[in-house]
Amino acid sequence: MWVFLRWFKVREHERGLLFKDRQFKDVRGPGRHFMWDLLCKIRVDVVSVRDAWLEHADLDVIAKSGALGGEARVVDLKDYERAVVWIDGRVEMVLKPGLYALWTVFHDVRVAVFDAREVRFDHKDLAVIAEARGAAPLLEAVTMEAGHAGLFFKDGRHEATLAPGAHAFWKGVAKARILDVDLREQVVDIAGQEIMTADKVTLRMNAVVTFKVADPLKAVTTVEDYRQALYREAQLALRAVIGTRELDVLLSDKDALARELDGIVRVRVAGFGIDVVALGIRDVILPGEMKDLMNKVTEAKKAAEAALITRREETAAMRSQANTAKILESSPTLMRLRELEVLEKVSEKANLTVVLGEKGLADRVVKLL
Repeated sequence: MWVFLRWFKVREHERGLLFKDRQFKDVRGPGRHFMWDLLCKIRVDVVSVRDAWLEHADLDVIAKSGALGGEARVVDLKDYERAVVWIDGRVEMVLKPGLYALWTVFHDVRVAVFDAREVRFDHKDLAVIAEARGAAPLLEAVTMEAGHAGLFFKDGRHEATLAPGAHAFWKGVAKARILDVDLREQVVDIAGQEIMTADKVTLRMNAVVTFKVADPLKAVTTVEDYRQALYREAQLALRAVIGTRELDVLLSDKDALARELDGIVRVRVAGFGIDVVALGIRDVILPGEMKDLMNKVTEAKKAAEAALITRREETAAMRSQANTAKILESSPTLMRLRELEVLEKVSEKANLTVVLGEKGLADRVVKLL
């Protein structure tokens, strides 16, 4: 008579999932369990509750039956929902839409459900959550460095400008895009281009522009590439300003040229959200024949200046001699002293026989050896 009586044992760390005729009936706790099975249609699946996750082919039936009671946490996520699971105070997993059951018998289980339609995900444990199991396919984590701004676009609309730090976004719920804009000072080299001056001289000029992005949203929405736009406006300004100047004026006052260019470019790119910090002329490159001509002109100028200086010095010397002669002519005593100075200098290099009388030295030189 005991042939049709079945029994099974459930340990403290186990639970028995009872099925009859392939239909889930109940959850049996620890202990010995006896039951009649006349037609051999009873099946008991013993599972461990040490592992928090309940995995079973009939999980949907088991979870929705209510038989798990207070020993398990059931999580049923809709298409637009995501969840983060903490087990014993540690981030365990990020859940995608679906049905889950977690045993709470031996573990402290906490589940936070989020509406992914908001796209942005902000949490104090963001860094840990982004590295958790299951996060990679669901979360996009980005880090904005200092001196940068992140422009967050959702379905083509600007939603927020992100400050430096860590940020995350749910995938698969909207078309999200993040643009990283550098707010630090940057430099653009304006490469040499052939420009004709007002006096029909063709030259090449290199300039350098230092700028920074003042309005990141305007910089990325007004023009396709704000660096390229700045480069283009600087080139156009160079052509416009140099074309109104003659070569000599341009070479003699490059600082004034740089100041005028700075003012023009600054106004033109302000509408792009760009602030020009400085603009300078780096090189002015002349054609080979023009260099030779300029060198000859410079050489001629220097020679003329040298000749003028020499003539000025000769004139000054002659004027000084004339003044001295007038003074000596008017003062015989000074004349005699001058004669003695001459004798002293001559005596250093030769033997002299001199007879001095009442008249000057020139009238009384007798012998000079």
